[in-house]
Amino acid sequence: MSQPLNDTSLQTAEESSAEHPFTVLLVEDLASVRATLAAELRRAGVSEVLEASDADPALRLFKLRRPDMVLLDIRLPGTHDGYWVAQRMREMEPGGWTPIIFLSGLDGELDVWRGIEAGGDDYLVKPVKPIVLAAKVRAMRRIHEMRRRLVMLSDELHVANQRLNEMVEMDPLTGLVNRRGFDRILHTEIMAARRDHTPLTLMLCDLDHFKRYNDAAGHVQGDACLQEVGRVLREVCVRPRDVASRYGGEEFALILPNTPRAGAMTFARALGGLLKTRNIEHPDSPLGPVLTLSGGITTCIPDEATSAITMVMRADEALYAAKGSGA
Repeated sequence: MSQPLNDTSLQTAEESSAEHPFTVLLVEDLASVRATLAAELRRAGVSEVLEASDADPALRLFKLRRPDMVLLDIRLPGTHDGYWVAQRMREMEPGGWTPIIFLSGLDGELDVWRGIEAGGDDYLVKPVKPIVLAAKVRAMRRIHEMRRRLVMLSDELHVANQRLNEMVEMDPLTGLVNRRGFDRILHTEIMAARRDHTPLTLMLCDLDHFKRYNDAAGHVQGDACLQEVGRVLREVCVRPRDVASRYGGEEFALILPNTPRAGAMTFARALGGLLKTRNIEHPDSPLGPVLTLSGGITTCIPDEATSAITMVMRADEALYAAKGSGA
């Protein structure tokens, strides 16, 4: 005779169900047996019982609802049995895992072996006692909860690694991308521009006579000046893939994907204008009372010969020419 769950077990199951809903897909062709099992599953704390009588609706429900557990009869009407259904379910979740418990009136060793080989995780012989079914559900819920926590932990570790990478590639003074990040991003953008056949611009900037600034105002004020320049560069890089970086010392680099030469010149003028509006005083510049910068630009549609080194060299040559001309 079936044994009902006691009040304590029922209360614990309901509390657990309220915290983390648990859905079971019940696949059983006999309506009376299906109704009995569904009622027992609900008494065991299952939040929702999805019901199917044969293979096709079972697979549709599995794909659509992704239950937390499957209770699957081996003998089903039609051409496909429970073993076949379990195999299809496993094919639907590569890398995932949903517990599958087989139901059968057969209890031979070969039947158990076939169930496990087909992708099942456990095997219950009908008629199933409610206390045994409740124990199986509880065990599977425990495994399910452990897996859920592992997935959450994995996601948290992934986010933490992303943040760590961002910190490793960030200049602590200006908040811009540092030299390490610049090297990685420039290489990535060269590959993307080569693949998409789009123009890529690199701009190297150098603060004019910054050594004289430090000598006159001191390094503390010099750091504050670099921080302000960093804010200016972040403001001018408005597109999602535009990157401003601190290349080293008072040198900065800007990576501008999908930017032709004309657009690069417009960008440079906007940068110069924005810096001018900040009116950062330079206590000892032969060029005037405010801080200025010089820039060197290179733009190309990368080919196989284009590399980060060659782009930096061309931009550096343009910067040297700009410094020499007093631009």
